Amino acid sequence: MTTAQLAARLGVSQPRVVAIEKAEAKKAITLDSLERAAQALDCRLVYTLVPRKPLEELAEDRAKAEARKRLQSTSHSMALEAQSVTGADEEEQLKRLTKRLLEKAGSDLWEDDE
Repeated sequence: MTTAQLAARLGVSQPRVVAIEKAEAKKAITLDSLERAAQALDCRLVYTLVPRKPLEELAEDRAKAEARKRLQSTSHSMALEAQSVTGADEEEQLKRLTKRLLEKAGSDLWEDDE
C-alpha cells in the first residue's frame, strides 16, 4: 500500500502519513495514531508488555532480593556481636524468608525503599 493510499483510508494528506511513519520509526508515535492506522488497515491494535521472565520467577527474584536486604542488616549486627551464623544457616534463613515474602506477596513486594 502506498502512502497516498493509506492517506486516503485515514482521511489525511500523504505528507501526514509520511510524518506518522517517521514518528513510528523514532518511537514517538501516539497510541491514537496507531489505533487510527490499525482501523484504516482493518486491523486491531494490540498493546502489550511482555515480561522477560515468567512472572513467578520475577516475583521469586524480587522476594529473594528483599530477603537478602533484610537479613543483611541482622547478619551484620550479629557479626559485630560475635554471633554470626554459618553459611548453610544463612542460606536456610534466606530460603525461609523468601518463601514467607512470596506467600504474603502483594504490592509491598514491589515497593522501592530508596
